[in-house]
Amino acid sequence: MKDSNTYIFIYASVMVVVVAAVLSAVSTLLKPYQDLNIEMARKLDILRSIEKAEGVAEADNRNAYIDEEYDKYIVDSYVINHLGEIQEEIDAFGVMVREENRKPVEERNLPVFVGRDEAGEYFIIPVYGRGLWGPVFGYVALEDDYNTIFGVIFDHESETPGLGAEISTAAFENQFKGKKLFDEDNEFVSIQVIKPGTVPLDEHRVDGVSGGTITGRGVDEMLRDTLGAYVEYFRKQKNQES
Repeated sequence: MKDSNTYIFIYASVMVVVVAAVLSAVSTLLKPYQDLNIEMARKLDILRSIEKAEGVAEADNRNAYIDEEYDKYIVDSYVINHLGEIQEEIDAFGVMVREENRKPVEERNLPVFVGRDEAGEYFIIPVYGRGLWGPVFGYVALEDDYNTIFGVIFDHESETPGLGAEISTAAFENQFKGKKLFDEDNEFVSIQVIKPGTVPLDEHRVDGVSGGTITGRGVDEMLRDTLGAYVEYFRKQKNQES
């Protein structure tokens, strides 16, 4: 009986080691593909914030199509600090906003992506926050006045379908077009996501999702916190343009 137990123990130990080794090898082999998928998803969202890559669903080679659109319409990218100063030698695409948002504003690396087409130039800011069940995130594209929203793309990890998950629908996102980040006194007010029907909408407010109050509040706080870190940059750029 003792020998039998020893055999079972050795067999189980060997199997644990073998399975762990196999899983580690598979993870290592798959990582380049996982990284590529993440890269393509981010590039696609950046493009979608300025209404590009609309033919991705019909593309024969999805990744090649996204790369081609990205190279065509995203003409620059850089990282700034909270004072609006460009931080040389930091790759904007390599900055993880999730990690940066855990730091004090004064220590954050803040990416900016520049889009351009025949209609004008756009400044695309990645945003990140928390919804009801997990992270919410996306991109906000500003027109060249550094104030007016051209477009937004939002997504989430685990919000409730039909409720908070509606933040990633065109019906919610399209409300942000033309909204303003600054008031008439050039004070940053962000965009407030309000409970539908509670107060009149204006150029600084959009309706939240019915039944998704907490997720809407998360989007509200995400925009205020993330975009608020760029205020000095926006003001500097606006002053240079005037």
